[in-house]
Amino acid sequence: MNQEVRLCEVGPRDGLQMAKGMMPAADKLRWIRQLAQAGLREIEVGSFVSARLVPQMADTGAILPEVLKIEGLTVCALACNLKGAIAAYEAGAHVLSFPISVSDTHSHANVGKGTDAQVEMMAAIVDWVRSQPRAMRIDAAVATAFGCSMEGAVLVSRVARVAAAVALTGVDEIALADTVGYAHPAQVRDVVRATQDAVGSQLTKLHLHDTMGLGLANALAGLNEGIRSFDSCLGGLGGCPFAPGASGNIVTEDLVFMLESMGFNTGVDLGRLLDARALLAEALPQETLRSGVAAAGIPKTFHDAPARV
Repeated sequence: MNQEVRLCEVGPRDGLQMAKGMMPAADKLRWIRQLAQAGLREIEVGSFVSARLVPQMADTGAILPEVLKIEGLTVCALACNLKGAIAAYEAGAHVLSFPISVSDTHSHANVGKGTDAQVEMMAAIVDWVRSQPRAMRIDAAVATAFGCSMEGAVLVSRVARVAAAVALTGVDEIALADTVGYAHPAQVRDVVRATQDAVGSQLTKLHLHDTMGLGLANALAGLNEGIRSFDSCLGGLGGCPFAPGASGNIVTEDLVFMLESMGFNTGVDLGRLLDARALLAEALPQETLRSGVAAAGIPKTFHDAPARV
C-alpha cells in the first residue's frame, strides 16, 4: 500500500482543554518536543481563546514561539474568532484551525454565535490572512458533523450545505469533526461521500472522538473513502467543554499501529510515541490514559512482512 497518511496530534490543545489538572508550560514544551521526536510532523499546540473559559490554554501565546524552533514541525493553533486568528498569526502559527458547527445550538454554546454567523467570521478571517505578508494555512473544522448531544441527529444534507458554504470562504482544507463521538462507520461513509460531492478535494481530514468505542472503525471507514489525514490524541485524552457527553479523541498510538500494520506510512516511531506517555502521566496524574497498544505492548509481528501461504 505504502501511501502516506498525515496525522495531526491534538493532545496539547484538545487533549488538555478538558484535563482535570493544569500541565505546566515547561512540561507541555517537553511533551511537544517528545511528540515531534517520535515523528509527528503536525501538532496542534494550543488555542487562542478566552483564558477565563479555557484556562488550560492561557499559555499558548507563551509556548508557541518555543515550539516554532522545532525543526520540521508544522505548528497548528485553534481560534474561534478574528481576534484569536490575528493572535495566532502574529504568534507565528503555520496553520489556523477554525471550528464551524453544523449544529446551531452547539455553535452558540461553543463560540457564542450561530452557524451562519461563524461562516461569515471565517470569510473575514480568510480575507485578513490573505492580506498579510506571511502565508498561513487555514483549516476549517466542520463540527458536530455526525450528531450533536444538544440537537440530536444531524442531516447529511445539512453537513454538505455547511461544508459548501465554508468552502466558498476560501479556506485551504476542510475537516469533518465527530465532536461528541456519535458516528458509526456507515454514517462516516455517507457523510464523507456527500461532503466530497459538495466540496471535492477540499475535504481532507477527519477529527474523530471515541465516545462509543467506534473511533478506529470510523477512521477505517474514512480511509476507505480516500481520507488521508486524521486528528488524534496521545492517550485518548480530550473532549469539548461545550458539548455535554463528549469524551476523548481517537488514540494516536492505536491509530498509528492500525495504519502502519495496514501498510500506510505515518512517519511515526511507535516505540518513541509510547515513551512520550510517561511525561503525560506524570504531569496529569488525575487523567486516565487509554491505548490498547500501550496496555498490550508492541507485538513482535509489527512491521513484519505478511506471511505467505
